[in-house]
Amino acid sequence: MVKDDKQPEGEIIQAAGGIVWRKTDGGKEIAVVHRPNYDDWSLPKGKLKRGEEWQAGALREVEEEIQCTVSVSKFAGCCAYEVGGVPKVVLFWHMQLLEEGEFRGNKEIDRLVWLSPERAMELLDYEFERNLVESNQG
Repeated sequence: MVKDDKQPEGEIIQAAGGIVWRKTDGGKEIAVVHRPNYDDWSLPKGKLKRGEEWQAGALREVEEEIQCTVSVSKFAGCCAYEVGGVPKVVLFWHMQLLEEGEFRGNKEIDRLVWLSPERAMELLDYEFERNLVESNQG
């Protein structure tokens, strides 16, 4: 029997992700991904599976999208908006890069870039994500 792990229709869409940080000689950088289906640049995130805890879903989604091993630290913030008339809530955590994997694009995420927070804010397509990065630099 195949278990349906998607959220039931009509419920609030729950998603989670992260501001993934890595340290370089040039300073701190964060991961930003490109989604070809939307042709946008965003922070790594995705929908929770049915019954999945927020933080566990954030970790799973981020590791799947950027193909790196990360650790979750503190809560970074949240946002809410509508998708096709259905409310969606996205919670974000700060995450630290533990091990960088070899990124291989796919149909959901075709590019991964590591950018300074300032540069990331220029590239991110969504104001709430830009605001999240800006408010979490310190």
